[in-house]
Amino acid sequence: MDSEQYVKDAIRTESSDFTAISTRLSSDKIKRILHATIGVSTEAGELLDQVKKHIFYGRAMDDVNLAEEMGDLFWYCAILSDAIGISFVSILEANVKKLRARYGSKFSEERAENRDLSSERKILDLMAVESPEKN
Repeated sequence: MDSEQYVKDAIRTESSDFTAISTRLSSDKIKRILHATIGVSTEAGELLDQVKKHIFYGRAMDDVNLAEEMGDLFWYCAILSDAIGISFVSILEANVKKLRARYGSKFSEERAENRDLSSERKILDLMAVESPEKN
């Protein structure tokens, strides 16, 4: 396969119903979710870049910058939690409950590989139902 054929195949399989996409993007909720998820991805990349530069380029690890990027990431997560109407605290609590259900009191590779997704989903569904009003 040459690169031109690859591009043709990629375009052929691209989601291109731009009218439907525009309709879905007309929601303010979706716009907020898009902003937050792009921001989370960007900040995660900045965190990873700091680690990359330390490991592969020998740059000193800057814990203050890591904390700054974590704060930026949490800011976007706070926007996302508000946009979906589930409190940030409820999300944190449900995450811990899910991990306890998955691993018990200690991580295990076996339980990481053989998860009870149905049980985990029930915990997460309760989070959405039991979440207090937006903070």
